[in-house]
Order: sequence, then C-alpha cells, then structure tokens
Amino acid sequence: KTALVRDVLSRRRYLYYSAQETEPEQMETKSDGKNWIVVIDDLHSVALRAYQERYAVVIQKLLERPDVELVLVSRAPIPGWLLPIHIEYGLIEIAEKDFYFSRKEQDTYLEQHGVWLTPDEAQRVWELAHGHPASLRLLALEKGNVNLAMKNMWIWLENHVYDQWETELQEFLMETSIVENYTKELAAMITGRDNVEELISSAEELGNFMTRTGQDGVWEYRWAMRQSMRGRLLKKYSKEQVRWLHSHAGLYYEMHGMFPEAFRMYEVYHEAESISRVLTANARRNPASGQYFELRRYYLALPEETVKQTPALMAYMSMLQSILMDADESERWYAELKAYAESHSGSERREAKRRLISLDIGLPHRGSANLISIFQCTGSLLAGQKSVLPELSVTTNLPSLMNGGKDFCDWSKRDHELAASIGKAVELVLGKYGKGLVSLALAESGLEKGADSYEIMRLAEKGRMCAESGGRVELCFVAAAMLAWLALLNGNAEYAEEIILAFRNRAEKEAPQMLPNINAMLCRIALYQRRPAEVMKWLEEAPEEMKEFCTLERFRYLTKVRAYLQAGKDTAACSLLQQLLYYAEKMKRTYIGMEASLLLAITLRRMGRQEWRETLQKCVTQAESYHFVRLFSREGAAVLELLEAEEITWTDEEMKKQTLEECRRMSKFYPGYLTPGSDGKVMLSENALKILRLQAEGLSIKEIAHKLGIRPDTVKYHSRETYRKLGVTSRTAAVNEARRRKII
Repeated sequence: KTALVRDVLSRRRYLYYSAQETEPEQMETKSDGKNWIVVIDDLHSVALRAYQERYAVVIQKLLERPDVELVLVSRAPIPGWLLPIHIEYGLIEIAEKDFYFSRKEQDTYLEQHGVWLTPDEAQRVWELAHGHPASLRLLALEKGNVNLAMKNMWIWLENHVYDQWETELQEFLMETSIVENYTKELAAMITGRDNVEELISSAEELGNFMTRTGQDGVWEYRWAMRQSMRGRLLKKYSKEQVRWLHSHAGLYYEMHGMFPEAFRMYEVYHEAESISRVLTANARRNPASGQYFELRRYYLALPEETVKQTPALMAYMSMLQSILMDADESERWYAELKAYAESHSGSERREAKRRLISLDIGLPHRGSANLISIFQCTGSLLAGQKSVLPELSVTTNLPSLMNGGKDFCDWSKRDHELAASIGKAVELVLGKYGKGLVSLALAESGLEKGADSYEIMRLAEKGRMCAESGGRVELCFVAAAMLAWLALLNGNAEYAEEIILAFRNRAEKEAPQMLPNINAMLCRIALYQRRPAEVMKWLEEAPEEMKEFCTLERFRYLTKVRAYLQAGKDTAACSLLQQLLYYAEKMKRTYIGMEASLLLAITLRRMGRQEWRETLQKCVTQAESYHFVRLFSREGAAVLELLEAEEITWTDEEMKKQTLEECRRMSKFYPGYLTPGSDGKVMLSENALKILRLQAEGLSIKEIAHKLGIRPDTVKYHSRETYRKLGVTSRTAAVNEARRRKII
C-alpha cells in the first residue's frame, strides 16, 4: 500500500507521515496558498484511545481544509474511532480485494516471472491465495514452490507482525485458531477468558487478518493467519493444553447441536467417549436437523454390533441408507430394528416400535403409496396413549410439502377429500410438525393447479399462523415460499424477495440449517430479476454435484440447473439433470421427475438436439394428469416457445389455455429469465449512470450532488442500487465491474 501511494504521487508534491513514528500534532500542514497532498500511513498502529482521539481531531481538521487532499493508509478496514468522520465526509474506501488479481492475471503474473504451473498447481495456488498480490510475490520469488512460499509468509507474519502485539492478544489468537470461525460465546468457551469482546476489537483494528460476518458476529481468520497461529500454538502450548482447548470447543458445538464441528474437535485427540455420546444424540434427530449426510462416514465406520445395541442408531442407519439411495441396505437395518422390538420388552420395545413407525412414515425410498393407512392406524394408536413419535420432518428444510420429505403428487388428486378424512390423524401423528400442515398442503396443491390466488393466500396464511402457534418453523418456510411464488406469478418479484428476506432473518436465529435452501430461493428470485452477479455469487456456495450427489440437496441442485442455463452452461445443466432424473426414478419423486424433464427439454432445445420434443411431450402428458399448471408457468419465457410448438399434444384444453396464458404473462414480467448470456445485461437509470461516471472520475458524494443539482441522499440511493445490481459492495468495485461490463 505504501509503495503504491509513493509510486502514484512520485511526481506530485505531498507530505508523508507514519502514525507509528509521528505524533498527531506534528502532522499539521501550514497554509501557504498552495495545494497539498497529505499521506498518513500505518493507522492500524494507533491503539491507545488517547492517541485515537488526537488523530481524529487532526484528520478532521485536514479534511476541512480546501487546500488539502488527504490519503489514509492502514492494514485494517476503517477503524471504529474513524467511523464518525467516514460517515460525515464520505471517505472513498479502496478495499484490499480491489487490488486482488483475477485468475487470469495470477497466471499471467507468474508466467512473467518464469513460474510455469500445471492446471492443477495453478488451481491450488488460486484456492490458497485467491489472487492476493503479496502471496503471489512470495511464490514468484520461490519459483513456484508453494510450500516454501507459505513457510516464508508465516515467517514474515511471525517476525514483522505478531511480535508487535500484546502477549494476551497473541495467546487469544492462537487458542481460537483451532476452529474455522467463532462467535464471542465460542471464543469465551475455548479460552476461558472474560474479556473476549475487548480482545476481538483489538485484533480487528490491528490489521485485515480477520473478517466478520452476520449480524450477531462470526469472526474468521485469514487462511495464512490461522495456519501460522496454529503452528505457534503447537510450539508454545503443551499437548494437554491443546487437548483442553479442543475439548471445550467440542463441548460448545455439542451443546448447540453442531455435531459435525463437535466431531472434528473430539477426533483430534480421539476422545472415544465424547464421540460415542454425540453419535447417539445426533441419531435421535430427524433428517432435517440431524446431519445425516455430513456425518455418514462416522456412522458407516461403526461396528455392526455397536449399532444393534441402540434402536436410535439402527433407525438412523436405515434412514441414512435410504438417503444414500441404497434401499436394500435401508430395509436390512429396518429388519434389524424390527427383530430388536420383537426380542425386547418394556421401554426398549416401545422405543423400537416408535422408531419403526417413524421409518414407516419417513423412509424416502418407500414413497407415499401406503401412507394413508399408516397415518390412520398410527393416529388411532396414539389417540389413546401419551407417547409420541420421534421427531419427524415433512419438508427436510425444503420450501414445499408436496415435494418435501416425500412426494405427495398423487395426494393432490384428492386433496380436499384426504384433508377431511385423514387430516386430523396426520396432525396428531406428526405433532408439532403437523400444526398448520393441512391448510398449507391444500394451499400448495391449489398453487400447483393454478387455483384462485386469494384462496391460496388465505390457506397459506392460516397454515402459517397455526405453525407459529406451537408448530415448526420449517412449515413457516413453506408458507413464505408460497406467498413469494404468488408474488412472482403476479409480476411482483420485489415483494417476493422481501418475504423471503424477512423469513431468512428469522431463520438465522431459529433454524440456521434452513439457510442454504432459503438462499437458493433468493437465487431463483434473482434469476427472474436478471441480477446475474447475485446468481454467480450464489453458485459459489451451491453444492458440487460432480464430487458427490446428496439427495437432501435436490432443491439447490434444481436451482443450480437454472443458474447454469442462464450462464449458457448447457452441458453442465444437462449433466446435473441426468443425475436428478435418476434420483427421481429410483426414489419415486414424481414432481422432481417432471420438473427435471421440463428443464431437460429446455436444455436439449438450446443444444440443438431433437430429443427435446419427446422429453417435453412426456412431461406435458404426465403433468396433465395432475393439472399442474404452475410447473410450466414458473419457467415463463424459457419454455413458452417450446410449449407453443405444434408438435406438442395436449389432452386437457383448459389446462393448455391457462398454461400458455400464464407463460405469456410471465414472459412479459420477466423477459430475460434464463436467457443465455444475460449475465452482462445490467440496466441502470440515466441518473445512476451519471453518478457512476462521476464516481469513476473520483468525485465525492457532495461534489456529485452539487454537480447534478440533487441531494446527497439521492446520490447515496442510486449508488446503493447500482452496487446491488452489479453485485458489489464498494465504490471502487462498482466502477471496476461497470468497466468490465462496458457499462461506462
């Protein structure tokens, strides 16, 4: 940073001060009728409050002078003591990431320095450095030796950074480096310190070694920082001290139901008793809250005799194998649990029978064919007893009941009849997961069939209110999603986004396991709005289907297909759709089969393959049997031309008419939906463009407002909207992104 500033100002008159070496009052610049550039470096070194107050006074005086241009340089983001000045004067912040290399620039830079890497090596460098210039400089000096460059980075941190910090702060950073990220509560649990907040605040102002995310505050160290701190920890602490830290972290995670994280902590020192305790506790949870897929290797490694001793573990293994699409193995464990129930008595027998009923209802590979009789029998059984079933999930965190934990398409054919006949039994069997379920199921069935919007909204709101009165938050997600779909179908994507964002704020506190699917829902809304930067950002967190296919990620996979189509990645979309179609066939997922077939027809058409007609025809024929209008109208412009083709035959003329009308309306609302290559099309208003061009020239908010004759608040509003559309968070990044897209 210092070198950059000196280079840029080398032919201009400027004064340079280091806050590390200069008293604040020595930075006063005399007025001599000439313009001055004043550079104040090393602001991160100002730690004492008294000095911070003195520097703030000097900086404010310099900003008020018309003959001074001020440049502030720091290793850290704008510190808290400078925030009032930042807000008042609208300082232009050039963030660290604005200087990062792109992947192409990284490769070019290394090649210019004689470092030729294989594609795999270049990818590893990218994953480690993410275009960080100093890291790449070290790599170039070591002629591409990644391990040596990393070692030199740690040596540099050790000798030139860490030793300047207070001992207690160094200890705190070493101790918390055992976890990937932490909250204040977790840090206190690990370290046993009562001044965690003060230590975190000090660390934030010392440099950009850590980042903070989330409203409640989650801190994460930079990769190099964490690695070097962990190395220091192992050198300076005894084995027992490090074990103590891991045990406390594991206990915190266990208490908060974060079992994968707890396993990682306990596994470091092979704490068998703790691992066994957590495995059993997690086995008692349903697939929506228990980390079935994430923890599979721990359970699959358990000796069979160990599993056979506990009904919860046997039920878990049956459910896990079903999720892994191994029906035979799932049924084998079901049989083991049944044998256990028959050979035991008392509480053990009752526990096993409860687990068996839960599996009868919840095993994914069995579909929904026999569920009506199961609900009727189980409802009668439970009506006269005080016992309840183990916790069940009807949605597995998806925004749907019909296509949630199981596929209930066939039930939609008799929706009102079934609601009247078995509705009470279903609510009784499912307990808290049944509150509001009948109303929500009727609402979703009506939504899919293209029923009256008011009636759908009425039922959805009724179901939501019931779920909020002692029910489960995941049913509230279903309600929110339906209301969002109604808004989208009526051309109000902004309101749909407001609904889901409001629910996400709630889920962050009550049900964080739902956030991945909530973010996927927001991505779908962004696809309608043609906000490609947000879609591409979401893709970074999307599940990677090429590594392993997880059936619990089906909603995100279907979202990813649509993101692929918008990005013009038809081959990738086709590949993922083939996996989804296999899953749908094997696991009796009717709706997903139709949805994947529809998207496959769109993909095949774009790839120039004639099979699209046959694929679409099968989808239309199957959807007609359910009258699922919205399966098609959701895709609007992406499917309209295909449906209007003369080769497609409909038997239900009423459904055809409604489907085409809704698709045409959606095409008008969202003409760019899934349009290939639309990622470069960002529409900015005339005022927003003027403001962006002036920002590119370096003008401040006040200067832009004066030049355009508008209020500063108006400038800020347009800037925020521009940042949102471009998918960036800073002024410099917005200018760079706009230039990349050739907008300015």
